[in-house]
Amino acid sequence: MKQVLCSTGAFIGKSNNRNHRLLDECAKKVDCDGFELMLYPAWYEILDTVVPDIKKMSLNIPVLHSDKNIGEKISSDEEGTLDEALSRFEINCQVASDLEVRNMVLHLWGGIPSDKNIEKNIAVFAKLNAMAQKYGITLLVENVVCNRKDPMTHFLELYHAYPDISFTFDTKMAAFHGQMDMACEKEWRWMWGGGHIKHLHINDYNGGYMDWKNFNTLHIGEGKIDFDKFFSFLHDIGYSGDYTIEAVSFKQSGEIEFERMNNTIKTLRSKLYG
Repeated sequence: MKQVLCSTGAFIGKSNNRNHRLLDECAKKVDCDGFELMLYPAWYEILDTVVPDIKKMSLNIPVLHSDKNIGEKISSDEEGTLDEALSRFEINCQVASDLEVRNMVLHLWGGIPSDKNIEKNIAVFAKLNAMAQKYGITLLVENVVCNRKDPMTHFLELYHAYPDISFTFDTKMAAFHGQMDMACEKEWRWMWGGGHIKHLHINDYNGGYMDWKNFNTLHIGEGKIDFDKFFSFLHDIGYSGDYTIEAVSFKQSGEIEFERMNNTIKTLRSKLYG
């Protein structure tokens, strides 16, 4: 059954010191079906506290979003960064395993280097996937924004290299590259019909093509994406995976905007179930 999840990154960030203990309050006040746990680099030194604390909360966490910096390190030309990326990735797999999470979102490329060395990123996926499988984890490569080409082009390249690959499709990332309509066209039905897209990130976008100054993670209705059209498409193709809302829901003071997120959850459910 489809679940409406919330990214823990929507509530926890630099403004509230990335305090993982806030998740307990979120679980009580947010009307979602579960959470996509965002793993922050700042947590590496305190994972022996973070993981047991989260276990005690007994949350439904079907998905873990791996450290976003891993993809950037893979993309880098600097000596030693690939080894560091692989080491950090295994830590992420261990956290997912300890929390009994079986799906992990991966930024395979990212940061300033982005996709300039995409052939390297695609080759390294084989190592990442083998490591994830060792821990019983399915990797979901996300359509992360690019500097050189575009995420859909890289999805196709990855599919040709790894025919069984799985993806996360993010609406904001797609809209940033003008690829929302493209994803619904017949030539891209292999992503959906073949079950490659197993997870969705539902976020709005209010900018133009590769408009970096407007690259914000917005709630449904705060941007320009035609979600009615997109959800109609998902209904027609019979998409049955989960949905994660990542839209930022905390103020600069760190205060969490529970009502704002609950309104978005209600809106999403109305579009999914009528």
